[in-house]
Amino acid sequence: MDSARICVLFVFLCSALSEDVKLKFKAANKPVRLFTEEELKRYDGSEEAQPIYMAVKGVVFDVTTGKEFYGKDAPYNALVGKDSTRAVAKMSLDPADLTSDTTGLSKEQLESLESVFEGTYKKKYPIVGYTASRILSADGSPNKDFRPEDQPHFQIKDEF
Repeated sequence: MDSARICVLFVFLCSALSEDVKLKFKAANKPVRLFTEEELKRYDGSEEAQPIYMAVKGVVFDVTTGKEFYGKDAPYNALVGKDSTRAVAKMSLDPADLTSDTTGLSKEQLESLESVFEGTYKKKYPIVGYTASRILSADGSPNKDFRPEDQPHFQIKDEF
């Protein structure tokens, strides 16, 4: 009788644990969206009820779980609510670097950007969208000149 109870308990625990594992690796159910600069500014950590978003290489990440780093008055709060690609590449919080512009970055800075993008942001934080400026022209029309494969360190499989 005791062995039957142990078997039932074992089956129950295995079932419960397998459900837990499934939940940990479940894909996000929120649709990925396109953010304008103005929309992205709303997620700068200043409102407690809002998630905290940050873009790197035009990819918008939900960094809310890193609130101690990115939240209001946190050390890296300057990076959120915008595309901070240049700042990440240069490891800078200078307001002039808080942009998506990578013009003039050195090979080492671009390699650093790729390393942080792949090793930190893509591993730790869920992707919630992309910046509109990445694929749209200033007037909102599709940017016909945008070719993902021409972007520095861009991997098509990661993006769309």
